[in-house]
Amino acid sequence: MALVREKDGKRLHVKSALMGESLVSKEFIENLDIAPQERLYPDVKIMKIGGQSICDRGVKALPNILKELVKNRAHHKMLLTTGGGTRSRHIYTIGLEMGMPTGVIAKFGSMVSEQNALMIATLLSPWGGVKISHADIVKLPTYFAEKIIPVMHGMPPYDYFAIKPKVGRIPIHRTDVGLVILADLIGSRTILFIKDEKGLYSEDPKKNPDAKFIAEIGAKDLLESNQDDLVIERPCLEIIQNSEVIEKVQIINGMIEGNITKALNGEHVGTFIYKQ
Repeated sequence: MALVREKDGKRLHVKSALMGESLVSKEFIENLDIAPQERLYPDVKIMKIGGQSICDRGVKALPNILKELVKNRAHHKMLLTTGGGTRSRHIYTIGLEMGMPTGVIAKFGSMVSEQNALMIATLLSPWGGVKISHADIVKLPTYFAEKIIPVMHGMPPYDYFAIKPKVGRIPIHRTDVGLVILADLIGSRTILFIKDEKGLYSEDPKKNPDAKFIAEIGAKDLLESNQDDLVIERPCLEIIQNSEVIEKVQIINGMIEGNITKALNGEHVGTFIYKQ
């Protein structure tokens, strides 16, 4: 690429569309001509195994869920992520009481989520389960060629650089957000949240048994409904709306045998939250 010197003769630029432009200019960014985003791994089915809803149940939940995943191993390329669960909430509580900043609290959450990833990878090791790091995403083709089931912790790698929320200090970008960011990165067409509830309700069904089940809804509409409690972390909805490649995410009850298989095969079980 050609080098271009500014008119005042002081700085050299590499000639490009961004040459000399401010990357904080709203007008410039809105009018920047870019290529459509590539789907790096559209056929990879990515899913998060809930921490509190699944991992914390231990032997009462994990064996059957992992058994179903293993049955699907020959038919689907699967990338698993893990939540933090009750232990992350415990360490968040202590951290908040001790005045820890958001970044340290986020790091606590990463460490707990990583424990669950190690546990699930170990349980899956006879069938090719391997714990991987975020930096290993570029190795996915090799893993799948070797019939490996990669497992990574779901906390996005903000850690010490976590963005402080408007209220409080609990990081808003946690393991649900990690899954959706990962889906946007690799361009996956199948994004599953494996939980212990049927899907999205108008209220928390554990607190209100009369809550209404919602089979599908747009991310924008769900954001604007301003529900007090949601089945996934609120920033996920903004990421879905802004994504060029995410069409929908699916929330299913992994405690019901066969639901994971149906979802992997594209069937509508649970709740679809789609981009509007």
